[in-house]
Amino acid sequence: MATCKDFHRRSIEQPDAFWGEQAKLIDWHQPFGKVLDYSRPPFARWFVGGETNLCYNAVDRHLKDRADQNALIFVSTETAQDRTYTFRELHAEVNRCAAVLRELGLGKGDRILIYMPMIPEAVFAMLACVRLGAIHSVVFGGFAAHSLASRIDDAKPKLMFTADAGMRGGKALLYKGIVDEAIGLSQHPPQHVVIVDRGIDTDLRRVDGRDLDYAQLREKHMSAQVPVQWLEASEPSYILYTSGTTGKPKGVQRDTGGYAVALAASMQHIYCGKPGETMFTTSDIGWVVGHSYIVYGPLIHGMASVMYEGLPVRPDPGIWWKIVADHKVTVMFSSPTAIRVLKKQDPAYLTKYGPSTLRHLFLAGEPLDEPTARWISEALGVQVIDHYWQTETGWALLSAMPGVEATPLKYGSPSFPAYGYNVKLLDEGSGKEIGANEKGVVAVVPPLPPGCMTTVWQQDERFVNTYFTSFGDQLIYTTFDWGIRDEDGYYFILGRTDDVINIAGHRLGTREIEEAVSDHPNIAEVAVVGIHDEIKGQVPMAFAIVKDASRVADAAGRRAMEKEVFDVVNKALGAVGRPARVHFVTQLPKTRSGKVLRRSIQAIAEGRDPGDLTTLDDAAGIEQIQAAVAAAS
Repeated sequence: MATCKDFHRRSIEQPDAFWGEQAKLIDWHQPFGKVLDYSRPPFARWFVGGETNLCYNAVDRHLKDRADQNALIFVSTETAQDRTYTFRELHAEVNRCAAVLRELGLGKGDRILIYMPMIPEAVFAMLACVRLGAIHSVVFGGFAAHSLASRIDDAKPKLMFTADAGMRGGKALLYKGIVDEAIGLSQHPPQHVVIVDRGIDTDLRRVDGRDLDYAQLREKHMSAQVPVQWLEASEPSYILYTSGTTGKPKGVQRDTGGYAVALAASMQHIYCGKPGETMFTTSDIGWVVGHSYIVYGPLIHGMASVMYEGLPVRPDPGIWWKIVADHKVTVMFSSPTAIRVLKKQDPAYLTKYGPSTLRHLFLAGEPLDEPTARWISEALGVQVIDHYWQTETGWALLSAMPGVEATPLKYGSPSFPAYGYNVKLLDEGSGKEIGANEKGVVAVVPPLPPGCMTTVWQQDERFVNTYFTSFGDQLIYTTFDWGIRDEDGYYFILGRTDDVINIAGHRLGTREIEEAVSDHPNIAEVAVVGIHDEIKGQVPMAFAIVKDASRVADAAGRRAMEKEVFDVVNKALGAVGRPARVHFVTQLPKTRSGKVLRRSIQAIAEGRDPGDLTTLDDAAGIEQIQAAVAAAS
């Protein structure tokens, strides 16, 4: 068996041979003629000329050998429902859904926006889209109407797939009302909205001619057999929006063949799952982890995948480990935030439901601190693997690779560059590579490996300008994350270089939150920074200047005003973007050129030295921040 170092070196030095071998892990309708076309840097085309289909690889190809094996296991502690689908049953449901979409005129290249809770129909819709060659864009159900509308206008979907409601913590989240509001705000509304009616919203209202009931449509296609649309490997499979430093989200575009190969390889080399086993990923289909490791990765690999609707502490903090025991889960993928939540509970719940079948627990989404990693590893008695990746990469950029070599793990480190990624740590100013134990920007020398984003949806120029221009004339991909590498070659992630906040693994640009706060009629100006949080990793904190200072003249007024701002942000972004606190000041610290000193504000909010203030225009701004933080502590 090769060492990880040799395995990685070969992937960089001999990419055609390396990825040509990995491509054998999926089924091809038409063989590719060329592994990599990198004639137009930084745009990479993998497996050129090859034809395949994500749905075929995730479902159809398993019918021969494992048709009656579990494929999708749905567990909802919100509605007390459990449903299990074999590959045969999943195939039937996906065909029914694809037939519904085809009847409504959807086909290759059309966009379908999916705004759904964690229910099986969401997976059916995703797989039905890629079966038809349509492009899905899943939007996280926690986003509010304004955020949903911006994604509608960018993707221009012909159809939306939604539900009457979702459930969280025993409370209903009325999806259909948010969809109606978002469509009202959008410039490019869809022709149809297909609704899965769960019976939660008893006041569900339908728009005649536009809104259609999924159950009624499905009933007409119970025996449907919809042929697979074979796609050239580079054709898009989906768009997934991620936040940036501007207010406009970026549509990360993913290909078909490269993504399928990357996920199949990762299941073997990183996650070490085996066909016939079960994987439990605790994410949401609205995030990239849900796409890659609730839906496509496990299914392509012939594993069953658990889809969970609920919280990690309801009905008790042992629910995840009960699921592990009930379904003999061998591979689990969660986030540091979730583990920190469980760390506050009675540790007896970790072993309440008997011996664990788990081999590995993978954690990603935000930096994993050593105490949390050590606690959960020792408590469960399983190997905890920290790994690092992004919406843009689609799979791990830094990770241990136990399927290749059992390398020692270091708490707090996502280990080494994964195969295919030519990772460098670069000085932010000069762009030169730095040495061990020096802080630099985590960067990747292109071409990016299979599975990574291929461009920003319909914005090639934005793709290049956003990700490949940080180091002068060098065409190098930046992750926008700081990192260091120790003398043994292990990497450690230190946080963002830009104004994006990582809230429990959910990335939001400060600009988006600032725009939402500014929607309040009494806010004149605002600065939002991400500050350290023991549970979520980071939370947003806002410092706002009000137009009418009398509104915040006393503590009661400030509390009332803060609640109003919370309500405005909830309406614009959803609870995921709501600041932890809103502090009211009369001046923000700015440079003489008018730039807000966000890093100094962040440092003060975290109790650190504000750093170099030589460019500060007026010291009163810093004093205002210091006073506001002191008053709140």
